Amino acid sequence: MQASVIRPGLLVSLRSNLRGGVVYQRRDITPEHAEGSALVSQWETRREISDAEEHARAVVARGAARTAITRVCCASTFGLLCPESRESELGAAIAEAQRIAAEFNATAMQTRVDVFALVGRIASDDAEAARAIGAEVRELLDSMRDAVAAADVDAIRDAANKARALSGMLSAEVSGKVSAAIEEVRKVARDIVKRAEGSASVAAAIVSEVNLAKLDAARFAVLDLTDTDAAPMPADVATIAPAPAIDFEPAEVPAALLAPAAPAGALALDWS
Repeated sequence: MQASVIRPGLLVSLRSNLRGGVVYQRRDITPEHAEGSALVSQWETRREISDAEEHARAVVARGAARTAITRVCCASTFGLLCPESRESELGAAIAEAQRIAAEFNATAMQTRVDVFALVGRIASDDAEAARAIGAEVRELLDSMRDAVAAADVDAIRDAANKARALSGMLSAEVSGKVSAAIEEVRKVARDIVKRAEGSASVAAAIVSEVNLAKLDAARFAVLDLTDTDAAPMPADVATIAPAPAIDFEPAEVPAALLAPAAPAGALALDWS
C-alpha cells in the first residue's frame, strides 16, 4: 500500500448543545402493562420555553458556531476531516465558534450554548486512516455509478458533492482521478436534465450510451487504500477510531439528560 494515497490531516470531533430555558414535564397516561408478549405504556410530554426570543437567538448562535468549524472541514461518516494545510484555519474557526458561544452566553439569562471541539492528527502513512477514507470514497463512487444507472440526477449530484468534499484528504494523484470521475458523472446529470426533459425512456437511452471510464479509473485508484492485505499498522501509530464528529444533537436537550459540561481548561488544544 502506498503511503502517499492520503494527505496528512486532522480528525475533528464536534459537539454542541443548548442548556437551560426549556422545561419538560411528563405525565403518565397508561402505566406499563403487558399486552400479550409486549410491554406497553403511554405518556405525554409538555415542553415550556421560558423565553422564546432568547431561545431563538440561542439556536442561531449554536448554528453559527457549528458552521464556523464545519465550513473548513469535509464531512465523512466517521468524523469531520480537515487537511493539514488548513490547520491554521481550523484553529481560527474553533476560536471563532467559542467566541460566538461566549458572546451569546454573556447576555443570556435562561439559556447557555456549549461548543466543544477535539482534534486528532492523521499521518499520511496511517494505514488504518487510509483504509477508512478509501472505503468511504469507494462507496461514494459506487453510489455515483448506481445513481447514473437509475438516471437519478439528484442522487448523482449528492454523491458527487460528498466525494468532492472528501477528496480534499486524498493525495494529489488520487484526488485528480476522483475529480475527473465527478466531472464525468456531473456531465451525465446535465445531459439527462437537458435532453430527457422528464422522459424516463430518453433518460434510459442516455444512460445506456454512457462510458464511465474515469469513474472506473478512480475506483481502481482507491482500491490501494482499502486493500485488506496491506501491511498491519505499526504499534506506535494511533488507530483512528470512529467518532461522532458531525453534530447530530437536537437543538435543545433536557438538562436532566445532559452530562456535566467539561471544564474550559479541558478543551485546550495543542497546535504545535
